[in-house]
Amino acid sequence: MSEEKQKRETEAWFTLSGDVNSDMVHRMFDAVADMTEDGIETAHILIQSNGGYVSDGLCLHNYLRNLPIKIITYNGGAVASIAVILFLSGEERYASETARFMVHKSHASAPHGARPDALRIIVEGLQADDARTESILRKHVQLTDEHWNIHAYSDLHLTAPDAAKVGLVNAVADFKPPKGKRVTNI
Repeated sequence: MSEEKQKRETEAWFTLSGDVNSDMVHRMFDAVADMTEDGIETAHILIQSNGGYVSDGLCLHNYLRNLPIKIITYNGGAVASIAVILFLSGEERYASETARFMVHKSHASAPHGARPDALRIIVEGLQADDARTESILRKHVQLTDEHWNIHAYSDLHLTAPDAAKVGLVNAVADFKPPKGKRVTNI
């Protein structure tokens, strides 16, 4: 068997979409169990998500970064909020020319009439989430001072070429499974 054919047999192609939440975590755990059983060494994952829960995104980021499987992530359209951190779990990362990234601080709403102590707890939780996600961003992405200033007060939007300039993606490239290769939705 040729070396190229062997390599293809150890690679798999996936799509992952929807909210980053406990359901996505469970779907990913199941998919990785199947990958491990099937001898997959490299997983190509096209991500489409507008965000979700910070703790679930951090769980997936940490889980995927520490697998004995090489994870390659792709953005073919939009990756936003905590999904950007999930996207960063890829050892290699790519985005289509028309893809966009939106990076922003955490947000939540408080119940009507919430007491000041309850509001303080919500704010402290949001600040802790922001500190956790910002540490990952700083580790993997070289945002400019201007980017960080925008991020501090607003949504930071990056095109695929902008994302390549700051190291969010390795290159502007499409998700292109080889002909005849099965693409599985996680």
